[in-house]
Amino acid sequence: MAVDYAVIVVYLAGMLGMGWWGMRRAKSKSEFLVAGRRLGPWMYSGTMAAIVLGGASTIGGVGLGYKYGLSGGWMVVTIGLGLLALSVLFSARIARLKVYTVSEMLDLRYGGRAGVISGLVMWAYTLMLAVTSTIAYATIFDVLFDVNRTVSIILGGAIVVAYSTLGGMWSITLTDMVQFVVKTIGVLLILLPVAVVKAGGFSEMRAELPTEYFAPLGIGGETIFTYVLIYTFGMLIGQDIWQRVFTARSDRTARWGGTAAGVYCLVYAVAGAMIGTAAKVLYPKLASPDDAFALIVKDHLPMGVRGLVLAAALAAVMSTSSGALIACATVANHDIWSRLRRGLARRDGTGAGTGNEAGTGTANGTDEPHDEVRGNRLFILAMGIATIVIAIAIDDVVEALTVAYNLLVGGLLVPILGGLLWRRGTVQGALAAVAVGGTAVIGLMAAYGILASEPVYYGLIASLAVYVAVSLLTRPTDAAVLAHWQERLAGRGADEDEPGAEDGRSTRDDRSTRDDRSTGDDQGHPPVRTPATDAHPAP
Repeated sequence: MAVDYAVIVVYLAGMLGMGWWGMRRAKSKSEFLVAGRRLGPWMYSGTMAAIVLGGASTIGGVGLGYKYGLSGGWMVVTIGLGLLALSVLFSARIARLKVYTVSEMLDLRYGGRAGVISGLVMWAYTLMLAVTSTIAYATIFDVLFDVNRTVSIILGGAIVVAYSTLGGMWSITLTDMVQFVVKTIGVLLILLPVAVVKAGGFSEMRAELPTEYFAPLGIGGETIFTYVLIYTFGMLIGQDIWQRVFTARSDRTARWGGTAAGVYCLVYAVAGAMIGTAAKVLYPKLASPDDAFALIVKDHLPMGVRGLVLAAALAAVMSTSSGALIACATVANHDIWSRLRRGLARRDGTGAGTGNEAGTGTANGTDEPHDEVRGNRLFILAMGIATIVIAIAIDDVVEALTVAYNLLVGGLLVPILGGLLWRRGTVQGALAAVAVGGTAVIGLMAAYGILASEPVYYGLIASLAVYVAVSLLTRPTDAAVLAHWQERLAGRGADEDEPGAEDGRSTRDDRSTRDDRSTGDDQGHPPVRTPATDAHPAP
């Protein structure tokens, strides 16, 4: 195993080196959180595929293939379908908004009052996603180094926290691109053909296994429908996914780069299910289906190559873990702490309206500029430490992740998609949908069980009904808010160096003041107001 260990150590050292290199590029808030919004199609599609295909898609996808055959690929297929839908239908509009979080989008759309509760729900989701990804290190490092669970979690988690804290999204982008290449080589080009050949080829697999292992719907229609609700819809609204959309340098990159990543997910789904089906022939009576991946790697790959494929599994976990970590820290800083800081400043009468997320004002009412890069770096470090501690304490990964996805989909899907698709939706409808959908999901999980399908079914129905009813019963969204929203959707009016530009909390008076200044002349003559300026106030 010495050569395999060397491959893994070189890989891990490379991740830390890229974190250090990324730190030299991340000199502004935009560079640190969204890689300067300038990723091209190749890097964008690779990093997007890397974040959505984590340990559950790799090790878990092989395990589902072992248990159900080719239909075990449906979980990863629904992830790919969600990414395709996001890329084709929404990614261009999302990228043009020039925001940093999903909650900031809700503030823009509904007028600045919907972001607090949505931020709390999204923070809980991203935190639990980071925790469950970190727990997966226990399985991989146990296979690699035979170390106990706690040490494995600390080792893997510390590496991800280190490179994410150093360079933010630039470090994560560079490491994700390497991880994408490693996964492609390790899983698609090495493990898949080796597993099928060792199992005797397709004809031998068909002869050895029941026919339902090759039935497209063998896993069950209800299971597939649940996957669609949780994973396909989860791809449409998750902060970890949106934050990658924000890194695209153009509409075309977001749309076509994301489409390429979605197609890659479909190929990866088939590969994982095929490897698991081959493992069923080789190891017909495994106690745990999730052991199939590690056993094939240990028993059927040569020295050195084995280390590369185990590095591919590690890459899958790290890409999801780092993406969830920066998403969690971004939400905690921008949607929770920044709001609390502004609220306290207003209450104390010190610096009301001066502190802002763009880092162009002052912090806490003083003359000292607020260092946004340093602040976001500290939040990633804090959330990373919290993630490692919680990962050590939690035993049931599946239940934790199910709770997170149920709250995300049941509470936030309707307000987010409603805001993008339905002009009549109001902030009262959005808040009611989050409250009712989230409460329904929690209550139904207590009644039916955490792993039951009913909570997300009925939670979504309740959220949709309340959103429509309350929106129709309340006053329509202010015309100025909708006009500003349309401007941002069109890619106009967003200046990331301008206070309040990336959220919807700047007031109409502030916008009018800026309009007045911009249309006056240098000699102090009064500004000339034009119909276009009055109808579409600048942000």
